[in-house]
Amino acid sequence: MQQLLYKISLIAIFSTLLAYNISYSQNQPTLAITNVTLIDGNGGEPISDQTVLIRNGRIEEIGKASSTKIPKNTKVIDGKGKFITPGFVDSNVHASIYGGMNRPETIIKYESQSEALVTEFAQIQLKYGVTTIRDSFGALLPLMAVRDRINRGELAGPRMLVAGNIVGWGGPFSVSWALAKPSEINVFQEQWNDFITQGSGEDLMDMLPDELNVAINKYLDKGPDFIKYGGTSHFDNPVMIAFSTRAQKVIVEQAHKRGLVAETHSTSLEGLRMSIEAGIDLIQHPEHSSRVLPDELVQIIKDRNIICAMLSNTITGDVWQQHVQKRKTVLESIKGRDEAFGPEHIKTSTQKGREAQDAEDYLEIARTNARKLIDAGCLVTIGTDSYQGSAPEFLQAPKPPNQEPGSGSIMAIEGLVELGMTPSQAIVSVTKTGAMAARGLDNFGTIEKNKIADIVLLNANPLADISNIRKVSAVIKDGKVIDISLLPEHPVFRK
Repeated sequence: MQQLLYKISLIAIFSTLLAYNISYSQNQPTLAITNVTLIDGNGGEPISDQTVLIRNGRIEEIGKASSTKIPKNTKVIDGKGKFITPGFVDSNVHASIYGGMNRPETIIKYESQSEALVTEFAQIQLKYGVTTIRDSFGALLPLMAVRDRINRGELAGPRMLVAGNIVGWGGPFSVSWALAKPSEINVFQEQWNDFITQGSGEDLMDMLPDELNVAINKYLDKGPDFIKYGGTSHFDNPVMIAFSTRAQKVIVEQAHKRGLVAETHSTSLEGLRMSIEAGIDLIQHPEHSSRVLPDELVQIIKDRNIICAMLSNTITGDVWQQHVQKRKTVLESIKGRDEAFGPEHIKTSTQKGREAQDAEDYLEIARTNARKLIDAGCLVTIGTDSYQGSAPEFLQAPKPPNQEPGSGSIMAIEGLVELGMTPSQAIVSVTKTGAMAARGLDNFGTIEKNKIADIVLLNANPLADISNIRKVSAVIKDGKVIDISLLPEHPVFRK
């Protein structure tokens, strides 16, 4: 057993080195950003007239511009009038094509280009200053292939951590994912489910703890960077519990033994509580629950320092304003229909549910929950659910920009401010807290001496106006200046 644990520890250490791009950052040209205003990601006041010296991919020195010596042969970026923040982190994206009952044609046509599509998605994220992404559901094999190529320095891209399947769910053409009956899908869809799940599908929900222990370790051996499991069903109505408390503890404990984050998709109050009691580290979209989160549950989330990866891009900005107008119209229509039927008309539970769905009650609940989590001081970061979706030629309407790579992340950061954060808190949320979600804070997430140089150079102050995060002058990843004008290098969907 000790030898096994030793081997696992070595694997975990090696994977960490790759994930943080330490392996190829040596002997890079020395870089200096001079006369810049520093926003270091720790939440303090900005510091003006700073020089940041970067050598071999890491920050070697930070100091007053007038007193920091710049070595010969150093590449200099004049930061006068500009501002630097740590690189942004998006904790919930879907960079691969994975299909679904409403879009099987995309995977049929583009399966052979899976890695190219992941690369395109990842590079667009980097273009917007997102230097780390956590892919919490998708096709594990092409995701790992691109992750590893970025880690080896063969591709420009953000740091990638990938989970593959949502453990316990059966893939995009399954009952647990899409309420698709086995009799309704064809052999190709059955095979695609298996390709996505890689042995971590619906069978695991029926296993005893000892059996689950074996199965989850077989999946972890394939190489995911963290585990996301279905504490409840994917669909919200009805919400069903997926794994027992005992089973959830097995999943969490086995992830923790390898030094990996365990997180959940749990959208009912009791389902979420069970996941919390199992010892999870992170909740994906905790605001999107079936009901308003009780104060007691919010306090438990805070006390346990569980990170909340929030879909702030879906409940703020133009999307929220459109919802407000739609909801007003729907509620007026429901009121008129009720008056026409009279007080003796009894609504069925199905009708009540349909009306709640039409009025988008779930968005009202989500925004209320988001504010509660932020106001309580919970650890919040962004997790946008940005996804590939259908190929352009199969779209019937344009894909919303709030769930596109890059732009979705920016809207999510801006959304945190709309939900009650200060711009400074939002920056911390998407940098330092995001790095915590990636188990990488020792290496990135703040601009400090000896940390990896993941930096966004902005042309205007984001603390004065959070929308200034859109004004990107340069992106630095692992100490290397990225030519963002060239990204994505080989576009497929976004030509």
